[in-house]
Amino acid sequence: MKNDNKKQHPPIDKTVEEKNAPTIEPLTKDSPKDNVAENNAADDPRIATLEAKLAALETELAEALKREKESEPRHQADIANMIRRTQNDIEKAHKFALDKFAIALLPTLDNLEKALETADHSNSTLAATIEGVELTLKSFQDTIKKFGIEIIADTKVPLDPNQHQAMTLVDSKEHQPNHVVEVIQKGYKLNGRLLRPAMVTVSKDGKEKT
Repeated sequence: MKNDNKKQHPPIDKTVEEKNAPTIEPLTKDSPKDNVAENNAADDPRIATLEAKLAALETELAEALKREKESEPRHQADIANMIRRTQNDIEKAHKFALDKFAIALLPTLDNLEKALETADHSNSTLAATIEGVELTLKSFQDTIKKFGIEIIADTKVPLDPNQHQAMTLVDSKEHQPNHVVEVIQKGYKLNGRLLRPAMVTVSKDGKEKT
């Protein structure tokens, strides 16, 4: 026989246990824990400083890119001008490389011309010598012309202070006033640049008092 005196426990009400059990809420991005972290980050002065520095750098970079874009055409123009100036300098160096050499030759030309002027052309014994000097002078003049050297020796042309040196004024009915009457010493130019002015006599101005 079963023992009727055995204690009988009442059945457990599970609904009561579930009601009384503590609830655990899942963490979300809006949970108090995350809000605290965000508040701490916002309150950190280092982060604010870094953000301000980043913004300043971005602004500076944008301005630098803008300046570079605006200055690029000007920079290219400067380079082009520099190239042109260098090319001109090289061209001038080639043109006038003979300056000193040409100037050193001028006394030799002067001496040959003076030798012909003072030679006794009536003396037949000097005919061969005079002819040799004439040929030498002509060959000399032809050679210097090939290298861009020009002779300034024209008369009856207006006095040009850029290539003439007036030595004296003379009366002349055959020349207009302020024109070259006689060339005392020839002048020379190298590729258009004056090496030595021509020494000349000049006709007087008609209005000038004598």
